[in-house]
This record gives sequence, C-alpha cells and structure tokens, in this order.
Amino acid sequence: MLTLAVYYRHMNGSSDSGAAPERVGTGQVVSSQVDRRRAGTGHIGTGQPPRPLGRRGSRDGGVRREEILAAAAALFARRGSRSVTIDDIGAAVGISGPGLYRHFSGKEAMLSEMLVGISERLLAEGGRRVVAAPNADAALDALLDWHVSLALSQPDLITVQERELANVPEHTQWQIRRLQRLYVEEWVTVLSELSLLASPARLRTAVHAMFGLLNSTPHSATELAQDTMADLLQVMARAALAAASAPTTPPNSD
Repeated sequence: MLTLAVYYRHMNGSSDSGAAPERVGTGQVVSSQVDRRRAGTGHIGTGQPPRPLGRRGSRDGGVRREEILAAAAALFARRGSRSVTIDDIGAAVGISGPGLYRHFSGKEAMLSEMLVGISERLLAEGGRRVVAAPNADAALDALLDWHVSLALSQPDLITVQERELANVPEHTQWQIRRLQRLYVEEWVTVLSELSLLASPARLRTAVHAMFGLLNSTPHSATELAQDTMADLLQVMARAALAAASAPTTPPNSD
C-alpha cells in the first residue's frame, strides 16, 4: 500500500517539529511521525500504549492504576466527571480517597490519561492493522473490525471520550485532537485508494459521520448479542462509506 498521508490543515499546515513535511510522488503530505511509526520506532510505533506503572514503577502498581482508571471511567460515563469525587472513585476500588493520590494527582490527571490513552490506542492499533493488510479493501475491513470491537468492549471509555474533552487542560486537548486527526487520516488514506473520484474532504466528512454511528454503541447496543451487533455495525458502516464514495448526480435542471 502507499505510504499513509497525514493532513495538517488544522495545524496551520506544519508538523510538530517545525520541519517541512515530505512529499511523495502522489503529492500527498507525509509526516515524519507516521514514517517513524511505520518503521516501528518511537512511542506510537509499539502498536500498544505503554503499560502504566505505579508510583515505584512496579507491575502491581500498574495493575492498580488500570483498576482505578476503569472504575473512574465507569463513574465518569454515568455521572460526568464533575459530579464524581475522589472519594467516590476510591470507594469503587476499595481504597480511601486520599490513597488515590499515590497513583494520580487528581481527577483531571485520571481523565487526561484516559482520553490520551484511548486516542493513542486507536491510532497505534489502527495504523498497525493498515500496514499489515495486503490491500486497501482488507485494510478497511481491519479498521472496521478494530473500531467496532473497541466500541463494543469499552462503552465507558467511548462515552467519556465523547463528553469530557473540554474538562482536561488545553494542552491535553490539543494532544488528543491531534491524535484523533491522525487516526481519521488512516481511514481517509485507505478510502482514497478505494474511491479515486471522491475528494479527501468528502471522505473525511464521511469518516466523522461513521464514527458517530459506531460510537453510539453505549446507547444502541442493548438488545442484540455482541457478535450480532458487531456484524450489523460493520455492514452499516460499510454502506455509509460506500455512499460517500459514490459519484454525486447533479440536480435535474428540467
């Protein structure tokens, strides 16, 4: 497959490093970060987010942090982060509220780690699957399988991701949005290979709309078995993307 394009229109046309982006033969802009990820180097290139460690870097501490984050995500999803206290989270994992400060500096730090973490996971695993696919059609299947499986298995994180971005610091919001844009471009680049006549803007808009469908699972996936729901979501997402890829017919002038 072609090297994946990364569009920086939302970032004033520049990369983080300030260096001019490379251009490949198709005219697509390629970021050095994506190239590093393709080579399997750097933080994102691992294919998995770093396992969080406890205050002393212990494996047990990492497991405890994951338990705390999972409990906090469930509470944030149900009640909103502003309505949840440190004591609420502590009670959910069986430790005192003040004991949480051995792992996190506060609610904001928990929320930031959640939102950055899920954005990193989406991008890293999505990119890994695209690179491993033999062709663009297989890459699209792999992306759909990945996003649907995450949406169905992590409804609390999906809900928090949709609702809580405004409640983290501005610099963390920027980091999350950047990761999300890069993830969208994984989809756009694959779709561009399958839909040569559709503009990147049209495909990008379709991807965002499709995410709305897939990320509705905390509300919609309540009556069907998970496997059945996964199949249904993949069929619906494929249909939505196919509609965006189809040539538009001008209105009848008669």
